[in-house]
Amino acid sequence: MSVQHERLIDLCNELRLGGVAAQYPALAQNAAEKRTSFTDFLEELLVAERESRRARAREMFARVAGFPAIKTLDQYDFGFATGAPRKQIMELASLAFVERAENVVFLGPSGVGKTHLAIALGYLATQKGYKTRFFSAADLVLMLEAAQRQGRYREVMHRAVNAYLSLSKIPAERNLSNGCQ
Repeated sequence: MSVQHERLIDLCNELRLGGVAAQYPALAQNAAEKRTSFTDFLEELLVAERESRRARAREMFARVAGFPAIKTLDQYDFGFATGAPRKQIMELASLAFVERAENVVFLGPSGVGKTHLAIALGYLATQKGYKTRFFSAADLVLMLEAAQRQGRYREVMHRAVNAYLSLSKIPAERNLSNGCQ
């Protein structure tokens, strides 16, 4: 590794350009081999940084969401849950209900996959850049009840629920109020 390469990596780390630091060597070599223009190389490098940041954001959104486990719609057993309308659930996967500011409520007996579906849609939302928070209905009620007793209802309501209700448009970073089950 050359001294200049080390300086570039150090600068990237100092400027928090992890995607550039990770992709620079390979992209620089590829650009040299293909005799790519500097602007094309720079564009590729910046795209790599953007994608790296978006990937980290998706990971952080999923972590902060508080899912008890990661579940996906691909893992959902429609054969077992015969009452679950596949077409309607796949429509929910478009997340159009979020843009329309509509709520989704899953009702049914224990063990039919309501939590799995809520987590799967919430996880999908995090991967599309929505800030999401998962609560079971029972946990949310207990948390709000305790906050009410402590005189902190408004504060907890804002932190736990209202903070996820605004649908502010930030590229690759949107908000979603998670469906409680």
